Amino acid sequence: MLLYLSEYLVRFHSGFNVFQYLTLRAILGTLTALLISLLLGPLLIRRLSFHQIGQRVRTDGPQSHLSKAGTPTMGGALILVSIAVATLLWGDLGNRALWVVLIVTLLFGLIGGADDYLKLKYGNARGLSARAKYFWQSVAGLGAALFLYFSATLPAETQLLVPFFKDLAPELGLLFVPLVYFVIVGASNAVNLTDGLDGLAIMPTVLIGAALGIFAYASGNTNIAQYLHIPYLPGAGEIVVFCGALVGAGLGFLWFNTYPAQVFMGDVGALGLGAALGVIAVLVRQEIVLFIMGGVFVMETLSVILQVASFKLTGKRIFRMAPLHHHFELKGWPEPRVIVRFWIITVVLVLVGLASLKIR
Repeated sequence: MLLYLSEYLVRFHSGFNVFQYLTLRAILGTLTALLISLLLGPLLIRRLSFHQIGQRVRTDGPQSHLSKAGTPTMGGALILVSIAVATLLWGDLGNRALWVVLIVTLLFGLIGGADDYLKLKYGNARGLSARAKYFWQSVAGLGAALFLYFSATLPAETQLLVPFFKDLAPELGLLFVPLVYFVIVGASNAVNLTDGLDGLAIMPTVLIGAALGIFAYASGNTNIAQYLHIPYLPGAGEIVVFCGALVGAGLGFLWFNTYPAQVFMGDVGALGLGAALGVIAVLVRQEIVLFIMGGVFVMETLSVILQVASFKLTGKRIFRMAPLHHHFELKGWPEPRVIVRFWIITVVLVLVGLASLKIR
């Protein structure tokens, strides 16, 4: 929005041309989203508390979590609003990729919001049935996959880019659709499963979002893409503005979500942010890199799958409790230790992912 205004004002003063620079708009998007989160956060927390929109805690979970019952939830709405406002202000609204990311994020946020609302309405921790939640996630994920497939104009947009290999990029054809579906829906659920401790999910999301922003900038710049031997994807660079907004909104939310949390993001935030990471990775053709950088999310998801499979097949559990962070809690790790160590793992994995840009 402000990009168009600057294009008009540059007629009167050349100084407004500075807003044409993508890097500046990404920085301003980050600061805008951060400022919105910090300013609206206290107001949101007070309103949620006033209306008794508090967290419902599983009775079969760690006993230390029972004290968190009643903590305001659905704070993820603050993240999504901050991202949307900052992106619309500083992004190029004529960019297809930017709209895809924003719409998919908000759609999954709506699904999560419906889940949170039902939890509060009926006073339990279940919300939407697993079947209903998965159905609507599938509708949104499959819709995004089909749109990206049929709107692709370059071969690179439907190839599978294999990291650490210079010339290994097989054409997916129709397999592109199930891959995109799996990445978006899988990432959404993975972040949701990880969101069980104060700040555990939001910081890895911020780190991965920032790293994907670097990939987007490189993919959208002809010279940099050629130098790094990655496909040039016209328009992908504009996703940096969204990534910057995600980082700013996430850090602003973390201000209130850090241990001990004043507010939880709820499914409205977790499902939306996970889908955002998934669709960004698809648009910059870095699905495998997302799998690497999101190793914490992958471990959390696998722990649930393995736990359920083991119990159904053998009647025994592999972990004391799933997702994985609860296992370490029940082993006696204090909550802050689990959180920070998972953050450290994410930093290392993000660096490995970023190394794939040069090591080919």
